[in-house]
Amino acid sequence: MTHRPDHAFILAAGMGARLRPYTDSTPKPMVSVGDRPLIDRTIDKLVEAGVTHITVNTHYMADILETHLKKRSDAEILFSREEKLLDTGGGIKNALHTLGDKPFYVIAGDNLWTDGPSGNALLRLADAWDPREMDIITLLQPLAAMTLTDGVGDFDMDAGGRVIRRADKSGRYMWTNIRINAPDIFRNAPDGPFSFIGLMDEAEAKGRFCALAHDGEWHHISTGPDLDRVNADFMKRKKTA
Repeated sequence: MTHRPDHAFILAAGMGARLRPYTDSTPKPMVSVGDRPLIDRTIDKLVEAGVTHITVNTHYMADILETHLKKRSDAEILFSREEKLLDTGGGIKNALHTLGDKPFYVIAGDNLWTDGPSGNALLRLADAWDPREMDIITLLQPLAAMTLTDGVGDFDMDAGGRVIRRADKSGRYMWTNIRINAPDIFRNAPDGPFSFIGLMDEAEAKGRFCALAHDGEWHHISTGPDLDRVNADFMKRKKTA
């Protein structure tokens, strides 16, 4: 890829219902692991990868999240507030005008990952991007490497790195919700709420949905016990570092 993305979109509008009581008074992306909010960890990694413009969609406790993120000065952060939730596809399409005309990162605001031996995961995606062959490239987490949180077999990959979605969850990889996509995939998408899964299925059907296997840690923080286990592990490592 001759142009590494300098724009990113962070999905941060969800209610975080399964993470209650932690999200009773805090938006899910601001829940902390190792004394640092999840969304700040994600922005740190985006800035490290050269991203300078970040759009964040907000809804649940939007004022709290926006006030928190306005304190950052290391990237331009714009907000796309949703009075009505637009789902994982509609939220991005609603903010396309803020994301430029080149491929951009999309990351869920509750993501938590560490880079592995292959280096910076975001730059790995950027360097593997080929617009002649791809509409989407995503990071997939091997189920065998998940120890602190439960994995779901969302996908497999063929020898060429093309994605195969497993509706029966029998795949060897879980989707990390970390990807790069071309803005053109939204050209025929509907207005209003819709899921990004449909766009992934379209790209897969065209042979234009590719992936890299992550070789670092990635945690699926969905429930309170998930958060407790990951936090305990982070604090244990901090004490022994």
